[in-house]
Parts: sequence; C-alpha cells; structure tokens
Amino acid sequence: MQQPITRRDLVKAASASLVLGGIPSLHAQEARRFDPQPTGWRTFDVTTTVQLREPKGASVVWLPVPSLDTPWQRTRDLSWSGTSSDVRMAADGETGAKVLVARFDGATREQTIVLTSRVETQNRAVDWKQAAAGPAADPADLRMWTQPSGLITTDGIVRKVATQIVAGSRSDREKVQRIYDWVVVSTYREPKVKGCGEGDIKTMLETGNLSGKCADINALFVGLCRAAGVPARDIYGVRLVPSAFGYRELGANPASLKGAQHCRAEVYLKTHGWVAMDPADVTKVMRQETPEWIKDAGHPLVTPVRKALFGAWEGNWMGYNSASDVKLPGSKQAKLGFFMYPQAETAEGARDPYDPDSFSYQITAREIKA
Repeated sequence: MQQPITRRDLVKAASASLVLGGIPSLHAQEARRFDPQPTGWRTFDVTTTVQLREPKGASVVWLPVPSLDTPWQRTRDLSWSGTSSDVRMAADGETGAKVLVARFDGATREQTIVLTSRVETQNRAVDWKQAAAGPAADPADLRMWTQPSGLITTDGIVRKVATQIVAGSRSDREKVQRIYDWVVVSTYREPKVKGCGEGDIKTMLETGNLSGKCADINALFVGLCRAAGVPARDIYGVRLVPSAFGYRELGANPASLKGAQHCRAEVYLKTHGWVAMDPADVTKVMRQETPEWIKDAGHPLVTPVRKALFGAWEGNWMGYNSASDVKLPGSKQAKLGFFMYPQAETAEGARDPYDPDSFSYQITAREIKA
C-alpha cells in the first residue's frame, strides 16, 4: 500500500502542474488535434436491454434514464417494452434523477425490459474570453453542489489537501485550474479497478493510493473543488460512439457499449456558469491510449486532451444524472453512491451491475442522421 501523501508531495505536484501548463514547442507541433467545439446537434437512440438469466421468483430492474435538459443535451423521447406488467417512471427526490422501474412476478419465466432513449447531444466548450449570458444561478442550487455526499466528503483530509492546493489563488477559476492540474499529475488510471471505481475520495487521500477510474478520479476533483468553496458535480453517463478526433479511449463501439459507462464533471465559475471538466479522461489517455503507459502529462498525445478537457468535452457521450446517495424505490440494497449502471434484484439477491454478461444486459447506440 502506498504511503499517505505529505505536504511535500502536494507542493511538488502543484509545482509540476504549473510547469506542465506550458507546452514545449516541439510537443505543440507534434500534438494530435482534440478541440471539441459546438457544431450542431447529433441524435442518438440509446437502447438498454435487460434479460435476466435464470430468474427465480419475483425480481425488480432499475434502469437509469437520461434526466438532463441543458444547452449540450436534451431528451426527445422515451419508450419501453418487455414482459413486465408493472413498469413505471420514478425520480430521485434530491436531484430529480429519473429511473425506470420494472417488476416481474414469480410466474414470469422470461424477464425482459427494453428501454430506448432518443437524445440529442453536442460538443461543449466554454468561451474563456466572454462571460456567460443569461440569469444568474440559484444560490440555493449552488450551495447544494458544495455539500458533501457519502463518498465525496469535504472535511478532514479532503479540505486540508484542497486548502494546500489552492493557497494563494486569486479567483475561482484559478482554484479549479490548480485542482485540475494537481489531479492530472497526482492520480493515475488503474485498468484493473472494477467498473468505474467506487469514488471514496477520503480513503484515496488517507491511503495515498490515488489510482482508480473515472468515478474515483473525477470524484476526487469534485470533492476538492467543493472543499475549496467551488460548486462542482459529477455527471454519470455512457459513451456512445467513437471520438471524431481519433482517440480510441475517448470513444466507444455503439454496437456494444459494455463497459462504456463514464462520468464527467462540471464546476460553477462566477463569470462563466457551469463549465465542463474531465481530468479522468486525461489519465485514461495517458494509461491506455498507447501500449506503453505515458507518464508525462506534457506528452504530445496528452497535451491537446489535457488542455481541451478543462472547459470542454465531446458530444459522443450521454449523461444520465448527477445523483448521489440514491435509494432505488423498493430496493433492499443500501443507497448507491451513484447511479449509471442497470440494477436488479431477484429472490437470490442483487445482480452484479459491473458484470453485464451474468446480469445480463446490453446497451447499444444508433445515430439518427438528418
């Protein structure tokens, strides 16, 4: 097990982030393009199919439903079918995250539910030269996104680390930039982690084990931002199609989206509103884009991604919700830390959402061309 991080580690990482902010000219010339600017809406049919294998007795399936209505994503239609005679839409009381609940009685031998969501997405990028237009955000809403959750805590070591990282910052944007850079150079993606990870950021910092996947790394980013007084949230979703910029790890195979779940992050800046962030995908490119682990955040393959994902993301991804501590209606399980995987319970207990083959479920996407 790694040793807990020290103040020297924090200072070293923060200093490195400032150095890495400037890209050497050679790297700039060699860098692959990654610049997702808004170019119009794309339409997708995203279909989740659950067919429980060898169910014994009654069972319940819960499916996340895209619940966002934003300048970069909107839902056009929802439809479902299957062998359940009791299907209804429910919502998380705190965040409004939608969930499709399908119940099957013990007499139903083939337990199947199919959910199709027609969504529109587009690339998203902040204009750093221009302040955001429109009405100011609701202060009560912003306060909610500075509060802790069960996994994303904001006191103790999380606050201590955040305070050290942002010391001397003159604006909320500078705070977020320092935290983003610190996360990129201090964490790393661990492919062996199950699913998208757990997102227990207190344990990550206490043990000094800063490895994980998106639910770990972006949760750490969100928690540090909140602890520094900046509203922030994860958005839990799924990749739909390949990246238009040629990065294999930043896209997915629409015919089979097993393992394509991915959470992103947002922060609220006083002059720019809600802004896209995704340090976890920077670490994914570093670890998995090439056969060799790239450990230099200034590498020419990494620098365009690292620059762009501070303020932008590509619209080849669909978000479900920003919900945390979710209690599924009628579930015997404890609250979920987050909700972006199908869930099911049979008479034998809960199915493993991270094992779609034994669950079993399949997710596909189909782009609808105009």
